[in-house]
Order: sequence, then structure tokens, then C-alpha cells
Amino acid sequence: MAVVHQILIVGGGAAGIATASSLLKRNSALDIAIIEPSDTHYYQPGWTMVGGGVFKKEETARPMTAVWPKAVKRIKAAVASFAPDRDQVILADGSPVGYKMLIVAPGLKLDWDAVEGLTDALGRNGVTSNYRYDLAPYTWELVQDMRGKKVIFTQPGMPIKCAGAPQKAMYLSCDHWMQSGQLKDMEVSFCNAGPVLFGCAPYVPPLMEYIGKYGINLDFGHNLIKIDGDAKKAWFKVTKEGAEPEIVERGFDMIHVCPPQSPPDFIKESPLAGAGGWVDVDQETLRHSRFDNIFSLGDVTSTPNAKTVAAARKQAPIVANNVIASLNGQDPKPLYDGYGSCPLTVEKGKIILAEFGYGGKVMPTFPWDSTKPRRAAWFLKKSVLPTVYWKLMLKGREWLAQ
Repeated sequence: MAVVHQILIVGGGAAGIATASSLLKRNSALDIAIIEPSDTHYYQPGWTMVGGGVFKKEETARPMTAVWPKAVKRIKAAVASFAPDRDQVILADGSPVGYKMLIVAPGLKLDWDAVEGLTDALGRNGVTSNYRYDLAPYTWELVQDMRGKKVIFTQPGMPIKCAGAPQKAMYLSCDHWMQSGQLKDMEVSFCNAGPVLFGCAPYVPPLMEYIGKYGINLDFGHNLIKIDGDAKKAWFKVTKEGAEPEIVERGFDMIHVCPPQSPPDFIKESPLAGAGGWVDVDQETLRHSRFDNIFSLGDVTSTPNAKTVAAARKQAPIVANNVIASLNGQDPKPLYDGYGSCPLTVEKGKIILAEFGYGGKVMPTFPWDSTKPRRAAWFLKKSVLPTVYWKLMLKGREWLAQ
């Protein structure tokens, strides 16, 4: 017989831990278990700052035991599949775990192997990525030691985790090279598989000012498909309107790669998946479209919002409220408006704090013009938000998440 929990959560990342804490804040007597195989919990928004020489990587990691809510049972295992018809999750060893309510929040998959040669190339020969804990320091090392001229920053097709992150790395790097007097002799390119610089239109003009300031080449429709680190060459599939796709070879001295991203395989192949393999939920209540006792949040959902920690911070109390309502036989009440935030590090000491919801609606938290680069936003990103994450969000203290 499977052990049955009142509430079972898949994933002990930002979304899973925050939701468990929000649930306990509302009812400390709830029986909650989280399935999570990892021993380390990461503050991933900090990796941009590691790659820019602002944080040490160790500041962005803590033992899982340090963030685990005390009243929550831990199931240290990986998930293999779901059996929603039996209200069960099947673990990698084949054992089932039952639930009355299920919350699915395992994050997404960084698909390094989707680019030929990338996995082997990373971490040497100028090939780096702030999307990996161990590689973000290498980004800063390359920026400081840059002796070459050709630098490429890549962005794959959407959706990706924190859509501004590939640009953030680029702007911080260019700011350093500008201060050291190197930038004027360099060729910096942003190879973006998509057709636009940023998905929320009001933020594009101020970002374009920085593109001009740093002299960055914008290469839209460029999707990285292959890399040879030893030869310092990259190949892009270039797609332009009205033309046949072509393969273009580019040389580099440094390349910062954002990997293609997708739902985890165990989600993609499950009955919970909808279009594209993402967990199919109502975009407002975050309840599954077919299974009333399943909710989902964070990067794994089908909701058309920016996949950021800020989105999970807003979603966690909504899911907590709606799960408790469902347990009590009531309809979900709080609705998610698509809020997400992307602090765009346009230079060292200044940030454009992009905040927006569904449909690209600008949703500023503070009473200022959020399209302007500000030192206050840098202070927020560097000194306030990490504390908010570790001491408030993960503890069920819902700062600015009403």
C-alpha cells in the first residue's frame, strides 16, 4: 500500500519550498511531503551576478536541510511518472506515493545536449554559461582575462528561464570591457533565435540605447546548433522571413551560451502534459485543466508568463490558498495575473527593473518609471532580493505577494 499524504509536492526548488511554507502559514496542521532528490538548494538569480564578478558562487547555494520547512516530510527520490487516475506519483525505484492534493513544481530542463558538442565544450576554450552554478565564475574569469576580439552571446527559442539572463551577462561584460578601454576594439554579437530583443515592448527602447552604447551587433533568427570549442567555432541555423534557413559558421574568442530549455522528460511524457509538454493548467487559478486535485507553479507550467523566481514568489501564496480551498470543497479564489520580474543588469551599478504580466502589461511595484535604469534597482537586486528569497519567500513570509 502506498503512503498517502494530504498534500504532496514534486520539487524542492523555489516554487515548491515557498508553497509548502505558505501552506503551513495558513494551516500548521497540514500533512505535507515534498519529493526532492537534490542535496543543495540554489538561488539561481544570483548567477548573473557571479558571472559579473559581484557575488561569489558560494553565496548562491545552501544545503537543502537549511531551507527545508521543519514540519514537511522529505522524500529524497526522483519522480519517474504520474498516475492521476489513482492519485499517485511513481518514484524512480517504482514505489508509489499517494496524495489528496498534488502540487507539481520541478522546474524545467536545461537541454545542453540539444546543441551538438556543447556539453563537451563547456568550461574551457572560452565557452561558458551563467546558467550553471559551476560555470558562472568562469564567465567572470573570461571577461577579466579577455585578450581576443570576437565575443558571442546566444539565446535559444522561447520559453526559457529568465528570458533576460543572456542579455544581462552581455551588458555586464560589455560594461567591464568599456571601463578597461577594450570594448572599442571588440566585436560583440547577440545571436538570438527569436525576432525581438525583449518580449515586453516598453522595455525595448531603453535596452536599445545600451545596445548602441556598447556597439553590440543584433543577429535575430540565429539559433545555435553546434559548437567546437577546440576550433573556437560555432554554427547557427539562421532563419529570416521569406528566405530558406541556412547554416552559418562563426568564429569566437569567447561565447556565452544559454541552453535550449524544455519540460523535464518525466513531465513531458506524463498525463499532466499539454501543448509543448508543459503542465497544463488554468493560467489564473493554476489548477490543472483536467485533474481538479492537481495544481502547478513555477517554470514547468503552461502559463504564458516570464519564467522567473519573481513569478514563483507571486504564485506560491495563490496556489496555497487555492489548494486549501479545494481541500475544503470550495472553488479557487485568488487569481494569478501573470506577474514576472526581470532585473536587467544594463551596467555595473544600474538596472532596468522590468516588471510585467499577461499580455505584456507593465506592472511596476515601485512608484517610478520602470523603463529607466536606476541605482536603486541595482541595490534591490544586489542587497535586498537575496535576503527576501532566503529569509522571506522560502519561509512563507509573502513580501509584496498580496
